[in-house]
This record gives sequence, C-alpha cells and structure tokens, in this order.
Amino acid sequence: MHSYSLIAPAKINLYLEIIGNRPDGYHELAMILQSIDLADQIDVHAASTQTIRVYCDHPQVPIDQTNLAYRAAELMARKFPDAFSNFGGIDITIKKRIPVAAGLAGGSTNAAAVLVGIDLLWNLGLTKSELEELGATLGSDVPFCISGGTVIATGRGEQLSPLPNLNHINIVLAKYRSLEVSTPWAYQTYRQVFGSTYIKDTKDLVARANAVHSGEMVKAIVAKDAAEISQKLHNDLEKVVLPAYPQVLQLRELFASQEGVLGTMMSGSGPSVFAIVESPAQAEVVKQQIRTAIPDEDLELFVTGTITTGIQIIRNS
Repeated sequence: MHSYSLIAPAKINLYLEIIGNRPDGYHELAMILQSIDLADQIDVHAASTQTIRVYCDHPQVPIDQTNLAYRAAELMARKFPDAFSNFGGIDITIKKRIPVAAGLAGGSTNAAAVLVGIDLLWNLGLTKSELEELGATLGSDVPFCISGGTVIATGRGEQLSPLPNLNHINIVLAKYRSLEVSTPWAYQTYRQVFGSTYIKDTKDLVARANAVHSGEMVKAIVAKDAAEISQKLHNDLEKVVLPAYPQVLQLRELFASQEGVLGTMMSGSGPSVFAIVESPAQAEVVKQQIRTAIPDEDLELFVTGTITTGIQIIRNS
C-alpha cells in the first residue's frame, strides 16, 4: 500500500493583538506566527477499505471525528469523492511530540499534514493556496501550518503574508502536561473584560490589522535581531490567562529571571510558555535551571528553535 510520512512542526506566536469583533463572530487579529522544530510525525497510508482510521501513541489525543486530522481526511473525501472512491480509505498514524492542548497548533499542524499527504497520495496536484483554502475551513491555524516559516496573520488568523524567514533562534519551551486552557474561554473572557476598547468600524479594523506590517516587531524580524525580537514579544491573551492560571504566570516569571533569557511569553492561548535565549548551550542551561526550580514531573521542557518550513515530506513508499 502506498504511504507518505510527513513532519508537522508546531508554531509559536511572536505577536498576538486582538483588535475587535468581526461580523462572523470571530475576533479580528494581528499576529506574527513562527514555526519551530518541535514536531509530530504523521504517516498517511492508503487503506483497503472505504474508511478513515486514526492511530496515536498519546493517550490524550482522540482518534474519532473530534480529531482535526480525522476531519481533514473527511474533508478531502467529501471534496474529492472520485479520488476517495478510486484510492480507498485512509489510515493516519500520529507520532506525538508536540504537547497536547498547549497553544502550539498541535492539532492544526496534524490536520495540515493530512491535507498535504492525501493530496500526494491521491495525485490531486493541489497548489499550496488551494490546500490553505481547504485548511481554513478546519481551523484558523491550519493554513499557516501548511506553509510555515514566519508570517503575519490577519483576519481570524487565516490571511497570511510572508515575512523574511527566521532560522536558528534558540528557544526553551515549557508546558504542564495536565494543564489546559480553553481557547474559546480565553477569547470570550478577553471580550468580556476588554470589549469596550475594541475598534468598532469595520474599515478601521482592517486598517489596524494591517498596521502590524510596519510594526517594530517586523523591523526586528527583517533585521534577524533575536534580542530586539525578544523585546517586542506581545500577547494580548496574557492579560486574562496569567491572572487565572498562576502556574503559567510562575513559568513566565521564572523564565524572565534566568540569565541568558532575552525574552519570554505565553504562546497563543497558552498554557505553553517559551523563552528566547542566546545560544543552544544557554538553552540547555536554562532548561536545567527551570527543571531544578520546578522538579514537578508534570512539567514538560523542550529545547527547540525557529525553522523556515511547514509540512515536510520525509518518506514515501
């Protein structure tokens, strides 16, 4: 049976600004998204039956229709019924390394890999833009995960504008296994607390979202200045998540106190916290210092770094 193995990288937010309400009920966002080399492996196999099956080595990951990878395969079967009929069902195996429910787009990047894998498996010849358009119907982060790299994301996060790629910026990332933050809760709470500050005019919403193009963070990225990027990190959701989740706040404060840490922030709606550090050696030192300060086995720690790509094929057979 024909199959593809793909690498599905996680993402962090270097910048997340909530601008206002959109007519569709979502928030208008201005974000800078960045791929990192912490990644899952997704194996997509042609099956002999007209079914979709998901397997995963992580007990917290669902293997039914609630899994985004399953829904990605279901979407492809629905959009391309002739190919589905011709090639048969799909077996999807997820080898999980990205923490679950972490604000790192783990589910979205798995879905992105399934879209790319099935496109190859069924010889559909879809363009990256076509895959991103399909991905947007599954979730706001899926289009970014397909292409990866460094991008400005506006709208609800699905409108992408590439930035110069950042490579080899060193990162230490931390996440409590048992701690989850609901993304809908984070955005709804932010709306309740800060909704009065939202821009109301639709034209102004778009103009404000586009203003991040000339922001100081973009200048720092263009200059590939890790220290300056670290000083411009921004995430509006920290305003509601950190007060409600003291463990996340503690991680952030602990990272900020470490020598060699250039900057630190919560990623997305959390609860992952990352720190940008000066070098790979310093990253290992910081990781060990955090482990010593918090010996709790529930705390996962990773040394990772920025990369320039999204979904990558590593093998076909």
